[in-house]
Amino acid sequence: MLVVSEEVREALAARRPVVALESTIIAHGLPRPRNLQVALELEDAVREEGAVPATIAVLDGRPQVGLDKRQLERVANEDGIRKLGHRDLPLAVATGASGATTVSATARLAALAGVRVFATGGLGGVHRQWTETQDESADLGLLARTRITVVCAGVKSILDVPATLERLETLGVAVAGYGTDRFPGFYLSDSGHPVDWTLRTPEEVAEVMRAQNALRGPESALIVANPVPRAEQLEPELHARVLADALHACEEEGVTGQAVTPFLLDHLVRHTDGASLRANLAAVRGNVRLAARVAAAWARM
Repeated sequence: MLVVSEEVREALAARRPVVALESTIIAHGLPRPRNLQVALELEDAVREEGAVPATIAVLDGRPQVGLDKRQLERVANEDGIRKLGHRDLPLAVATGASGATTVSATARLAALAGVRVFATGGLGGVHRQWTETQDESADLGLLARTRITVVCAGVKSILDVPATLERLETLGVAVAGYGTDRFPGFYLSDSGHPVDWTLRTPEEVAEVMRAQNALRGPESALIVANPVPRAEQLEPELHARVLADALHACEEEGVTGQAVTPFLLDHLVRHTDGASLRANLAAVRGNVRLAARVAAAWARM
């Protein structure tokens, strides 16, 4: 039931580089018509680096790895497109639903198709006040049992970053900073927390991927944490002030569960005059280009 586009299928068969892209940013992360423009821009960026983009979604109950322009337009513009984590995939398939894939669902479907490299913005993680809510993103557990390389700008800064890093360690998910010994903070180049390993070239990343295979360890992911350029990050003091206000507003309005993340992200966009969105897009663009270079190094290897 997995539908792999002809372009992606041919690239995989010829061992040419392929980069998986999530679709949640298209359906739920950006306003129309900017969402479709960004989706096309990100695919173009992958192509400019010599790789094939494989945007992933579920349409009418069929998981799609690689979307054509008409399908991208549908994800961007159709009302009722659901947000699908990996746990939702069997339900969406069985009921014929359409949905945009989060990090966990994208990673799962990419791995099933044989795509090894995936670019996204920021991972999910452990939420603040975890001891009370037990709220943790499904991304972490899925990445602990999926052999894929994820190029990201760290985890969303609205989360509990040190707790997320501890959880990744417990789960056995490898984490390396790209050109940095600091863990990025999504909108920020530095979350304030270190990483133990630093990789400096796409070839070094590919060597780690090869070592993962050779050692035959658990089928876990490699997280390549690529910081947003400092010139394009959200101003740290503004970020701290607006995030504190957003967390207070969230508590005051009684927002809980899956509604917390979109509430906080929307608050940041509105109260930074769009600066947080610009930083988000800068991070995604950088991640997509790096992922294409990693995929190219992996294909050569």
